[in-house]
Amino acid sequence: MEKTMEEKIRSLKGNLIVSCQALPDEPMHSSFIMGRFALAAAQSGAKGIRANTKEDIAEIQKNVDLPIIGIVKRDYEGSTVYITPTMKEIEELMEVHPEIIAMDATGRLRPDGVTLDDFFRRVKEKYPDQLFMADCSTVEEALHADALGFDFIGTTMVGYTEESRGDHIEADDFAILRKILAGAHHLVIAEGNIDTPAKLVRVIELGAYASVVGSIITRPQVITKRFTDALKAAKESQ
Repeated sequence: MEKTMEEKIRSLKGNLIVSCQALPDEPMHSSFIMGRFALAAAQSGAKGIRANTKEDIAEIQKNVDLPIIGIVKRDYEGSTVYITPTMKEIEELMEVHPEIIAMDATGRLRPDGVTLDDFFRRVKEKYPDQLFMADCSTVEEALHADALGFDFIGTTMVGYTEESRGDHIEADDFAILRKILAGAHHLVIAEGNIDTPAKLVRVIELGAYASVVGSIITRPQVITKRFTDALKAAKESQ
């Protein structure tokens, strides 16, 4: 029996969301492969999927009945915002109706100089019943997104913007996450450099509604490099 939206969102609480993404220049780039990654994640107990592009999402929906956080990564000249940056990406995602749509919620201007406030207002007016997640890089951005009315607040962009350069989500026992949790009224999803089971357990203990883990599960080239880098360092120290 298919779950209701409320049941799907409730199933995320205290659980793992696996990010199944591969960009065009990566070896695993394929909607079919992302669908199989999602199936493997579901079989291992993941309760949600984060995915990029309507094509990947459509394939993942054929394989699993889990709530999906959907995004479209696209570069635009003159803007550093690339996660669901314009209404074009929103419309593409609405063709496959992921349970949640995530977007860059940093203070940076979107293409054509559009602010987050104006963009989110337009999107909510057009799709009032859709759930949205804010991908933030600082505590201030997260609390601003919370005030705007995002349904989920994410730490996705910590360390990836000029404003958060050098910051690490796990630093000082996840201090950034704890500050966001203390001030936000909406549900908080931990994401970014949560690359061990211990870190996953910790963010849930701290109060994150759920946590997204990606590269350490679904990017073989990243996983492999951790091993080969360790070997290289050991050889150089001899």
